[in-house]
Amino acid sequence: MRHFTASDGARMAFLDEGEGLPVLCLAGLTRNMGDFDYVAPHLAGVRLIRMDYRGRGQSDWTGAASYTVPQEGRDALELLDHLGIARAAILGTSRGGLIGLLLAAVAHERLLGLCLNDVGPVIEQAGLERIFDYIGRNPSARTYEALAARLPAAMPGFADVPEGRWLSDACKHYEEVPEGLRIRYDPALREAFLAAFEGEAPDLWPLWQATGDLPVALIRGANSDLLSAGVADEMRRRRPDMVFAEVPGRAHVPWLDEPESIAACREWLSKMGA
Repeated sequence: MRHFTASDGARMAFLDEGEGLPVLCLAGLTRNMGDFDYVAPHLAGVRLIRMDYRGRGQSDWTGAASYTVPQEGRDALELLDHLGIARAAILGTSRGGLIGLLLAAVAHERLLGLCLNDVGPVIEQAGLERIFDYIGRNPSARTYEALAARLPAAMPGFADVPEGRWLSDACKHYEEVPEGLRIRYDPALREAFLAAFEGEAPDLWPLWQATGDLPVALIRGANSDLLSAGVADEMRRRRPDMVFAEVPGRAHVPWLDEPESIAACREWLSKMGA
């Protein structure tokens, strides 16, 4: 793991591995670069770059006001600048996909392509309410094993889960301390997230239209409560050239090492010459 310093002085953690087409991986809302551990072995021939957003993982906590999609987009561009990368493909899971959509509109010249993992221009209320319930709160389970035993019931819509996956996820996203399990992110992210969804939802379809000439892909969990089948269909209608995969036995979000996910990622990468 390495670090760079953002323009406001925040110390940001990242990984930069492999050679070839630069692919910047942007994680889910409360998560960290470990989001991409499962898919990384399947993406040969690319330069895989991952980062922890500010307030998450090994990056500095900088306060609720800074935990926004525009700020995280700026941080992503500053990481590319730090690495001397003019253009990169973006693989974005959930929040990371929203950041990718924003960058397609405001920094189009920096993108080679965009792959969205279970997110689109419309976020379903049911999915938001589920996030409202847990964000910023420590689990009641006191050990990784106890949390892993609870996750199947807490995460409906997942089936045929690889053995040990829930335990692996618990270890990635929580810290075990004598008092129990603690989230690996700033609890103030809750305040920022709730504030972002106050009032009327913005129209994000122009961001999807901004992908215009970019190779794009969409991976959807068949049981997702955040990205509806109807929204995915409309995304495909507007971009009929889009690579698309629906992953059975997955809700929000697929882990990206499912056969359908891997095939979609590889097809998307091939459109950029990887």
